[in-house]
Formats: sequence, structure tokens, C-alpha cells
Amino acid sequence: MINNTLSSYTASTPLIDTELDLADTRQKGIRQLESILSSSVSVPLSFSWRQTWLVFAAAVFLVTVPVFVEAPIVRSLPSLSLALTAFWVWLSFTLMSRTSTYVWGDLLLGFSWSWLAGAIYWGCLRWEPFWHLPVESIGLPFACWCLAKNWGKVGSWFYLGSLLGTVLTDVYFYLADLMPYWRQIMRVDADGAPQILQNALIQVQAPWGQTWAIILALVLLIVGILPLGRNQRHWYAFSGAVLSTILVDSLFLLAAIAA
Repeated sequence: MINNTLSSYTASTPLIDTELDLADTRQKGIRQLESILSSSVSVPLSFSWRQTWLVFAAAVFLVTVPVFVEAPIVRSLPSLSLALTAFWVWLSFTLMSRTSTYVWGDLLLGFSWSWLAGAIYWGCLRWEPFWHLPVESIGLPFACWCLAKNWGKVGSWFYLGSLLGTVLTDVYFYLADLMPYWRQIMRVDADGAPQILQNALIQVQAPWGQTWAIILALVLLIVGILPLGRNQRHWYAFSGAVLSTILVDSLFLLAAIAA
């Protein structure tokens, strides 16, 4: 009986050793797999983090383009400015056709709506401020449709951020009673513009104008900063568009002061 037991133990020993070796191999394999996965995940996350900030910077730049680049083109060549919208749309879809440049095409598509609105308003309707927001909202149905389809999120959120900044700026113009100066400055020549800007600056520097400027600037800061806590490119595009509104409005204020 003892011999049988010893023989059975001896026979089972290789099996036990084999199972231990297999278990050890599995553990090593799991550790290697975890190491490979952790190293492979770190690269895309690092790249994604850099790209989100690049999207933010690009959004800031694209908000300033219609103000400082498109406006002079519209005044002298309104038809060219309008035709350039087709070029931006074509370029955006061309970039979106490649995986490596998809996000930039997406962002450019949202910018195309802002450019189209600027071409229409500043080319044909700039004398009447009441048409400003309706024209600037021309891309709103398309942006909402894209978000409903979960497509073109970067460009759509960029457009919405830009539109929100425009809305709050126009609201301030209404509250500070600056609309009459808007109409005047669109109808005078360059020699008469400084005096109108000085008169408008008096309205801005009044207690009522300063109070609303602080309130709306705080709203823009809060709305623009909160999405930065999410590491997603479309939120960074939105934040860049919102926060750059403060930059653009500040530059206009400095221009009025310098005049």
C-alpha cells in the first residue's frame, strides 16, 4: 500500500511541476501584457493631451481671423470673402478625409460657418446691428444637427463657443446703449471714427457700463474655463472660442482708448 502511494506520488509529481510552471508562465505573461498595455496607452494619452491644447490655440486664432483678416476683405471685396467660404468648406472636407488631419478639418468646418456669417453681415448688413445675431446664427441648425449625429463635434462646439461670445458681446452693446455708436461708425469715414469711439468709450466707462462689462467677462471666464477640466478636444475648441472673445473685446477697447 505504501509502495502504491509512493508510486502514485512519484507519478503525479511531474504533473504538479508542470502545473506550477504553467501558472508561473501565466503570471509572467500577464505582467508582460500589463506592461505592454500601460506603455502603449501612455503614448496616445500624451499625444491627445498635446493635441487638445493645439486645438485650443487654433480655436483662439480662428476667432481672431474674421475680426482682423476677414473684415478688411469684406469692405473692399465682399464677393471674394463670400466665395472663400466654399474654399474653407472644400479644404475642411479634404482634411477630414485623412485620419491624421481629421481634427483640423473638423475645426475648419465650424470656422466656415463663422466666416460665412461674417461675409454676409459685414458685407451687406453692417449698418444695422439688429441683424448681427440672426446672421451670426446661420450655422446653428447645422451645428445642432452634427451634434445630434455625433459628428463634427470639434467644429460644432467651436462654432457654438464663438456664437456664445458674439451673443454676450452684443448683449453688452444693448445694455450699455452702444448701438447708436455702432450705426454711426459704420457710416462715417476714417476721420470721423475717432470721435465716435471716444463718445462710445464714455458709455463704457460709466458705472453702468463697467458693471455689466465685469459681469459678462466673469460669465465668459467661467463658461470658458470649466470645460478645460475635460480632456476632450471639442471642449477645448469651445473654451478657446469663448475665452478669445475676451481677448478680441479687450483689443477693441484698447483701440477706442488709443483713438
